[in-house]
Amino acid sequence: MRRVSLAVCPGSYDPITLGHLDVVRRARGVFDEVVVGVAQNAGKSALLAVAERVDLARAAVADLDGVRVEPVPGLLVDFCRSVGARAVVKGLRGGADFDGELPMALMNRHLAGVETFFLPGDPALAHVASSLVKDVARYGGDIDDLVPEGVGDAVRAALARGRA
Repeated sequence: MRRVSLAVCPGSYDPITLGHLDVVRRARGVFDEVVVGVAQNAGKSALLAVAERVDLARAAVADLDGVRVEPVPGLLVDFCRSVGARAVVKGLRGGADFDGELPMALMNRHLAGVETFFLPGDPALAHVASSLVKDVARYGGDIDDLVPEGVGDAVRAALARGRA
């Protein structure tokens, strides 16, 4: 019998970007199933509510078989246990990302034996970060070529409501 492999691609996805989608698509090429885990980062003030981020991510991956999106209500390792994942996939744009991700990867392995796989991001998207996308939008710049369809409208609407 063939073993089914499942990985979680966690993140705050505030908002989801084309860089995130690149990592999810390539992770799906390696794993049988990928769960995009939309988390609340306690260290950040989110522009978009978790439910809206989940909806936007679901729309963005709707064409990808074997990919689903779920909110992460607490610790990533607990979420991984709940969905049956023993692997996490994180995209890296550069060395600073690695420096931030490595301690989390080691903690996840310590807590639950969850292994983290680092996937280099597409160099053409290395400048695309959610925080930069929000900053560009905040000052009226065009972000529609950096995010999936509909996400730019959601970001602009949230900014107009005066969040974050």
